[in-house]
Amino acid sequence: MKETNGQHIISLFEQWAPKSLAVDGDPVGLQIGTLNKTITKVLVTLDVNLDTVEEAIISGCELIIAHHPPIYRGLKNMRTDLPQGILIEKLIKHDIAVYAAHTNLDIAAGGVNDLLATALQLENIDILEQTTSEQLMKLAVFAPKESTDLVRNALSVAGAGQIGDYYSCSFTSAGEGRFRPSDLASPYIGQANELAIVEEDKIEVVFPVSMKNNVLKALLTNHPYEEPAFDLLLLESEVNKKGLGRIGTLPEKLTLSAYAQVVKQQLNVPFVRVVGDLTKEVQKVAVLGGDGNKYIQTAKRAGADVFITGDLYFHVAQDAEAVGLSVIDPGHHVEQIMKIGVAEYMTEVCIQNKLSVEFIPSKISTEPFQLI
Repeated sequence: MKETNGQHIISLFEQWAPKSLAVDGDPVGLQIGTLNKTITKVLVTLDVNLDTVEEAIISGCELIIAHHPPIYRGLKNMRTDLPQGILIEKLIKHDIAVYAAHTNLDIAAGGVNDLLATALQLENIDILEQTTSEQLMKLAVFAPKESTDLVRNALSVAGAGQIGDYYSCSFTSAGEGRFRPSDLASPYIGQANELAIVEEDKIEVVFPVSMKNNVLKALLTNHPYEEPAFDLLLLESEVNKKGLGRIGTLPEKLTLSAYAQVVKQQLNVPFVRVVGDLTKEVQKVAVLGGDGNKYIQTAKRAGADVFITGDLYFHVAQDAEAVGLSVIDPGHHVEQIMKIGVAEYMTEVCIQNKLSVEFIPSKISTEPFQLI
């Protein structure tokens, strides 16, 4: 194991939850301090407050990864006699950096919403509201038969040819290629000013648009021709679909009342608020961590029997009731599931990269509400 600086740690984190996944205007990324220093311990927390900062100090952490950004709106001042200023001053004095991963962590595969869906015992899980995707491209390239395997393998190594869970997918068809090199050419096959007829293979592969540069580099590096002939086509097909929330099914139908008890137990909350007929059976479940008020109609259109989300407004609850969508509100704080999820994921990634970093899930509850 070796020590590493914060830039390396966050680079590995952003391979999982890149900032580009965040919704517009969401202030994700480094918010306080610097990553250009050695990091040995990282506190993972839902929120950054004075209690979690003190926890980071006692634990010897140089970095905090938080789900909720401590600086959500632009600062108009940095007064150290006001709560936010006191918090930032304490972090700076103890040289603790804060990195926020908000909606990008909600959206990432294995992130907050996948953790919630798994905890809620959902199967056949899919995205509730798609936010991003990539179009596919198809490359068709012509190569002499003796070089077909070389070119095809190079394209595969560069990432081309993945279709779902299948890798190295390609199609090859045989034909004849004709060309006449000029006096200035340095042909791999044929002579200057003479028509060459060559047995060639047409190799076709697909790949996401983001891989275009890597795929073309692999092609041009490994193709024997001085100027290989190829076509690039933009396809209508989409891959790498990402989005907010998840929707799935329960292994068996339960009454709304019974499933509300499951939600309460699995998410470890003292109570849930429920909208709908408690005797109604539910099986198709939508879930969105945090505030999901805007997604009532989305869950209904997706065919959900029940929608699990937090911070439900009175009139939104009435709207859900009117369209026949049951809702279970376990509160916003259930997103704390990310503390253990992120710590476990990053611990494994750092072990794989031989980095000596400890990730500590915060033990502090930042739930502001109490039951009386």
